[in-house]
Amino acid sequence: MIAKDTHYDAIVVGAGFGGIYMLKKLIDQGLRVKVLDAAGDVGGTWYCWDKEDLLEYHWDEHYIKQPQALAYLEHIVERHNLRQYMQFDTELTSAQYNEDTNAWEVSTSTNETFTCHYLVTALGLLSKRNFPAIHGLDKFKGEKYHTGGWPKTYDFKGKRVGIIGNGSTGVQVITQLGKEKQVAKLISFQRSPQYSVPSGDGPVSPTYRSQINENYESIWSQVRNSAVGFGFEESTVPCMSVTPAERQAKFQEAWDKGNGFRFMFWTFNDLTMDPAANDEACNFIKSKIKETVKDQEKARKLLPNEYYARRPLCDAGYYQVFNQDFVDVVALKEEPIVRMTENGIETTKGHYDLDVLIFATGFDAVDGNYTRVAVKGRNSESLSEHWATVGPESYMGVSVANFPNLFMITGPNGPFSNIPPAIEIHVEFIADTIALAEKNHQHQTQPQPNNEKGSIVEATLEAERGWTDLCNEYSKDSLFRKSPSWIFGANVPGKKYSSLFFFGGLKDYREKLQKMVDGGYVGYKPF
Repeated sequence: MIAKDTHYDAIVVGAGFGGIYMLKKLIDQGLRVKVLDAAGDVGGTWYCWDKEDLLEYHWDEHYIKQPQALAYLEHIVERHNLRQYMQFDTELTSAQYNEDTNAWEVSTSTNETFTCHYLVTALGLLSKRNFPAIHGLDKFKGEKYHTGGWPKTYDFKGKRVGIIGNGSTGVQVITQLGKEKQVAKLISFQRSPQYSVPSGDGPVSPTYRSQINENYESIWSQVRNSAVGFGFEESTVPCMSVTPAERQAKFQEAWDKGNGFRFMFWTFNDLTMDPAANDEACNFIKSKIKETVKDQEKARKLLPNEYYARRPLCDAGYYQVFNQDFVDVVALKEEPIVRMTENGIETTKGHYDLDVLIFATGFDAVDGNYTRVAVKGRNSESLSEHWATVGPESYMGVSVANFPNLFMITGPNGPFSNIPPAIEIHVEFIADTIALAEKNHQHQTQPQPNNEKGSIVEATLEAERGWTDLCNEYSKDSLFRKSPSWIFGANVPGKKYSSLFFFGGLKDYREKLQKMVDGGYVGYKPF
């Protein structure tokens, strides 16, 4: 009987898009790697590192839906023969850095213990589900689902469905169920009405696909050198510098093209900074809501009353579905939820009978998956303890002081941008850093203090605090900061309100990362 391997050069936690790319990079460097994931198979969404395959792979629509994204991810794993390195249905329960052996000791839900030199977490920004604190939540006897754990199949035909939450996912679910027209009743329970613009989704034409393939390198270069990484040039024009007619024309053009990030960042360069400019965008979208939703009372409830400064949403007919009699909206600020009952939701104004309750209430974003697991560094300090005073911190979204050889893909204070490009930057930086650390250690003629059992890559506390201060400086004047949003942790009761992202843009982030590397890994202890 062959003994099962328990020690690896690197363990990657998470088999989504970040984890898969990280695995590929590290095994290509000759390291022994294992991927652990709590799910039963690979997950996540698409990304761009396999150019040859992307040029050939067939995409039907501009916005890839979950089944197509998952199929592509499974295809990539099979194409590169990566499944052999993965272990599923295995959740990380704890990770302890052993200072004597310079190794991470990893425990799992399968009662296994592994050790590794490098621990890389690819847990995702949005994966720890957030549930609202509603009195009597467990009393409801109908079906309950969180959009973060959506069933592979569902049958809501003829059922009364309630949806709590109307962020990006809530908007998508409401739109889809409204279009299917199979539910008996669809009620959106929303606390804060959202600004949403058309997605611009549709079939990918052969001509469009040819243009993408012919200009692949230049498109990807533009993405990596842009602010938000969505494939368009961000505007350099202030909103109030043009005439009212020109403003309306530009907003209409963005509305017709589709995409929420395009509407926010392609139209004008100050919608997230200047309240007057923001008001112009708000008023344009509100006029579209009033124009689209025929029932005046529904339209009134759907009109946002905050800054247009949350994650910019887009949809495929969200407001239109409210023109159907079986779709309604409940404004929770006007009639708060009192309690859950066995048969539905009771508010201050009455009771809503439900057969199905869907929670589109988002996630404990960015750091939630780290603080729920006992990840302990030097002196057995956990990440939750490390972040208890000032909130989630890291050095450049990747490393944490006092946690040697721990690397986070899209950790706290990474770039606020399209996620796949940000993930690629993190994965490539981590892979290059590990390669350099291995090379330096092998070439040492004299063992270094506390380093004889392998290289130690560790950020300094000074560098971590400095990066946090910079992130706060970049966001302090942003209207994002003046809006209650998951981007600053406001969606989770009791969570410290702090900047979870670097708001300088993807290009600026890449340049700062490269400057740090070119300077000899400034902010890291010598390795």
